[in-house]
Amino acid sequence: MITIEHLKKQFGETCACDIPSFTINDGDILGLVGNNGAGKTTFFRLLLDLLKADEGTVSYLISSPTGEEREAINPAESEAWKQHVGAYVDEGFLIDFLTPEEYFAFLGKISGMRQAEVNERLTQFERFANGEVFGQKKLIRNLSAGNKMKVGIISALFRQPEIVVLDEPFNFLDPTSQVLLKHLLTDYAQQTGSTILISSHNLQHTVDISTRIALLEHGQIIRDLPNQQGSAAQELQEYFGAE
Repeated sequence: MITIEHLKKQFGETCACDIPSFTINDGDILGLVGNNGAGKTTFFRLLLDLLKADEGTVSYLISSPTGEEREAINPAESEAWKQHVGAYVDEGFLIDFLTPEEYFAFLGKISGMRQAEVNERLTQFERFANGEVFGQKKLIRNLSAGNKMKVGIISALFRQPEIVVLDEPFNFLDPTSQVLLKHLLTDYAQQTGSTILISSHNLQHTVDISTRIALLEHGQIIRDLPNQQGSAAQELQEYFGAE
């Protein structure tokens, strides 16, 4: 669960985030939508403590080290949340002078995983990687934009986190990979019960996979829409069609 209270961020005269109160529940697949400049990326960066809020708090309710109870953690005050959250916002999250294999070996090492476990985890993503990411003997920096995106998405899911945050994950992916990504995320949510947050300009993909959709405008959540069986689609189409 993620709880947000009185969260504000201003850039000069521009309000990038103004959210009085918002709760993201366990197991939600939350789609964040809005036009350019609506504040989607700023919102994610505040959640991940990549930006300092002018006001307000973010709180993660996550498993304790013993797993017997849960504790609330403010990411601005503690780094304990990081082992429970997987995220990919941009290429800055990658170590691009490594190959994908080296990068995941590194992620596994800092997570206390043996190489055999790393290899086993990566088999879950073989279909999504589609023979274009691993075994290519390429540094991440030399991959195509779409394959860099795949590395970033896999890295966000790799440690099986309780919370996943993905900013525009459908960008640069070919149509087949977009469909595979939708299956990957929905299957992951069903199997783990994890909470997933995605932002996307692709309304159809967002509606297809989200259980709930937050519509942003000028940094504010102006609509919080349930999305059972695509029920939010018409309201979103009306909103964006009127812009």
